[in-house]
Amino acid sequence: MENFKIFISLIGIIVLMCSDFSKDLRALDSVGEDGMYKLSDAFPHLTFDMPVELTSPEDETDRIFVVEQKGVIQVFPNSSDVKKSTVFLDIGNQVTSGGEMGLLGLAFHPEYKTNGYFYLNYTRRSPLETIISRFKVSASDPNIADPKSETILLRFDQPYSNHNGGKVAFGNDGFLYISTGDGGSGGDPKNRAQNRKELLGKILRIDVNNMSPGLKYGIPADNPYAENKEGYREEIYAYGMRNAWRFNFDRETGTLWAGDVGQNRFEEIDIIEKGGNYGWRIMEANECYQTSGCKTAGLQPPIWSYRQGSETGNSVTGGYVCHDKNLPGLMGKYIYGDYVTGNIWALTHAHKRAIRNERIAKISGGLPSFGEDSKRNLYVMSYNPGKIYKLIPEK
Repeated sequence: MENFKIFISLIGIIVLMCSDFSKDLRALDSVGEDGMYKLSDAFPHLTFDMPVELTSPEDETDRIFVVEQKGVIQVFPNSSDVKKSTVFLDIGNQVTSGGEMGLLGLAFHPEYKTNGYFYLNYTRRSPLETIISRFKVSASDPNIADPKSETILLRFDQPYSNHNGGKVAFGNDGFLYISTGDGGSGGDPKNRAQNRKELLGKILRIDVNNMSPGLKYGIPADNPYAENKEGYREEIYAYGMRNAWRFNFDRETGTLWAGDVGQNRFEEIDIIEKGGNYGWRIMEANECYQTSGCKTAGLQPPIWSYRQGSETGNSVTGGYVCHDKNLPGLMGKYIYGDYVTGNIWALTHAHKRAIRNERIAKISGGLPSFGEDSKRNLYVMSYNPGKIYKLIPEK
């Protein structure tokens, strides 16, 4: 049996290497290893209200911050016996939450230890819009932020209440990356993801340390459309995204990984590169979404996709390339999941190609996000009942 598995894996690799954009990578999928890892409650005494993000600053304090969708950020020591968390920031009165709206992203400045800056991505009404803003920690208490310190850097209208993207993260280059959904509804009715004159359906990149004329941030000089004459938004780093709910950087290589939520048929994992067009709404993962005029030349295919279904799922949750020293069997693999089914997979990859996809665990209650602490330990979040878990190898 083991030799047979190896043979099948080799066949899968050969098929992948010979495939073109239209090929489906699902042949490499394996669910035979389900149960290799179990979930352990990382903080048994803590429960959160609709958590959507977990992260830690690089400030040597070994604290964990959890974002609650309603507009609250909790902070607590990174210890399994911690008894309570502290409200770091509460902006619930200015956040519109529910469904796919709310406080959706948190990123600490690389120099947070000295400047105290952090960045949020949230939605609010009147009008319905996405806000990207900067806050600062209190000068007197490192566990409390100053709610009056907000500086709004960027804002843009949301035509519908869904597909808000929501992730913010600093790349290895020091720039702030932002995911924006296609604006919502279904099928991207205004084709916003392909329209480079709009911010929706994109991965954006901005410089928060410098300001360009008329802006509260800078445009990196090597952004694909910096100083363009066509009217394209200069903040765009990549486009053709439907709803990249979660993306993260592999800190070892700088590679940007994103899970892009599909429409009716497929969920996809993308490696995001500067200037790339990831196909939506021309393509849904590896197949044409628009049956007429489907021109695939120049489009970036996903590194991995899976067909929607009761066994697989219907809403991908992007994760992390694993660098958790407690999980040597997963080291270097991309760990991601599906919000609906709670499936958790490990994608083995090399040279930006998928080699093997294994289902390693399953979580209940909705899987909104994965997380990393400052030591690169990996966490898995449950939306309801609002718990934080670690993956533990089965003995």
